[in-house]
Amino acid sequence: MKRNLLLVLAALSLTACAEKNQYEQAVLEQMQTDQDIRDYQLDAEEMTQCVVDLTSKKMPGVFPFEPRRKPYYIGYTKMLTLKQSQDPKKVLAELTELFGSGQELANVHRNYSESVLFCIQSLVSETEEEQLEQENKPTS
Repeated sequence: MKRNLLLVLAALSLTACAEKNQYEQAVLEQMQTDQDIRDYQLDAEEMTQCVVDLTSKKMPGVFPFEPRRKPYYIGYTKMLTLKQSQDPKKVLAELTELFGSGQELANVHRNYSESVLFCIQSLVSETEEEQLEQENKPTS
């Protein structure tokens, strides 16, 4: 019985794995082309990890690969790739339906935008602190 439960839980946890990876890839592509990331000379992969971690905290469920997060990963990915879509109006309608309303879609977009801004601020502060430490380090 325990073995079957463990197998079911393992299978369920893998269902959102591919979707999370696609979301991470979409975020990475955004970070690699973002002018602020370039201007502040931030690492796109580090930014991606930060943004994915932060946005995931406001998704349903507790664990990163929880099945309830699968549609959210799909939705966030579609949101980030909306400009490349053949029919953006159709994708926007799908996103509104997926998240339940236009207001919820706006909340999802706000979550993403706030996460990006927080990560930029956090990583810039971290970089500045490291530079100060290097400058104040006594030379032998």
